[in-house]
Amino acid sequence: MIRMKEKKNIEKLLFDLKFAEEKSKHDGWIEADMLEKELEVYTGREKTMKIFEVTDRTPSLIDQLLSIWESSVRAAHHFLSEQEIQRIKEYVPQAMGGAEHLIVAEDEQGVPVAFMGTDGDRLEMLFLAPGERGKGLGRQLVSFGISEYGVQEVTVNEQNPEAVGFYEHMGFVMYKRTECDEEGGPYPLLYMALC
Repeated sequence: MIRMKEKKNIEKLLFDLKFAEEKSKHDGWIEADMLEKELEVYTGREKTMKIFEVTDRTPSLIDQLLSIWESSVRAAHHFLSEQEIQRIKEYVPQAMGGAEHLIVAEDEQGVPVAFMGTDGDRLEMLFLAPGERGKGLGRQLVSFGISEYGVQEVTVNEQNPEAVGFYEHMGFVMYKRTECDEEGGPYPLLYMALC
């Protein structure tokens, strides 16, 4: 049970964190990161995620990641029809298999909850289980991609404003826009680069 004084301290940390995140849009992530870490430690809700590059892309793992992909797409890509989701789903395993680097985040039980794929300096895919959104895992993965694999670019569906805002918050800016996706579908793409 959280005592009243602890509750007030947590509320202050939450307020400070929100302020620092807004400020970080202009000044960087350091203050927000420190406050978020302090909040996690203070409330005792620190979560251990194992983030690593996959060396053995087994059919079982690909199936688990495909499930994450599908639930993530259904949660964030509301502009896609059921038919489009099923069509795209057919070639997702091939895309995962072809990624130069496939990075997975596992929870405390060793269950995959998110993944990303990179190719050269491009982030080709980033998908989180819906229950993991908003907890900082996406930021951790992208930061890992930037520091470990030199990620500098990403392509985002314009019709997914949450993703666009996320990448802008991470320091990416749009340098090109297309009316259609890479398969000619009616889904505008934003090409973004890290500044």
